[in-house]
Amino acid sequence: MANIFNIESNKNLVERLEKLTPTSQPLWGKMSVGQMVLHAQKPLDVCEGKLMLKRGLMGMLFGNWAKNDFLKRVEFKKNLPTAPAFKITEWTEFEKEKEVLVKQIVRFREEGPSIIKNLKHPFFGEMTIEEWGILQYKHLNHHLMQFGV
Repeated sequence: MANIFNIESNKNLVERLEKLTPTSQPLWGKMSVGQMVLHAQKPLDVCEGKLMLKRGLMGMLFGNWAKNDFLKRVEFKKNLPTAPAFKITEWTEFEKEKEVLVKQIVRFREEGPSIIKNLKHPFFGEMTIEEWGILQYKHLNHHLMQFGV
């Protein structure tokens, strides 16, 4: 299964990300390409321990079930709700944010599982290293598909 720590999967993410331009348009959703690349950094920040979010009631009630469902899916459904901390509504500098995201993805490949400092997802709860790797790949893949790459 594709995983952000897998060398080929990781390189594929970076290659697809490099195809995006400031004028890339979404096939669905409301985010601009600049907002999307900043949004895509947030879940990576969470597992790296750079962004700490508290688990809400919905996560406590449904998180484990949802985690299993997300991990089994080939890809995410379109227009799923986004955690408030991950919503990007302001203007972003696309090239700068794209560069940050590329470096972040490459760090996951180079550092491997030791990059993960937080094993608790704010919605899904406890996550294994493998689950984090799969989920991060699927999230990035989802948004790259959103922009046709």
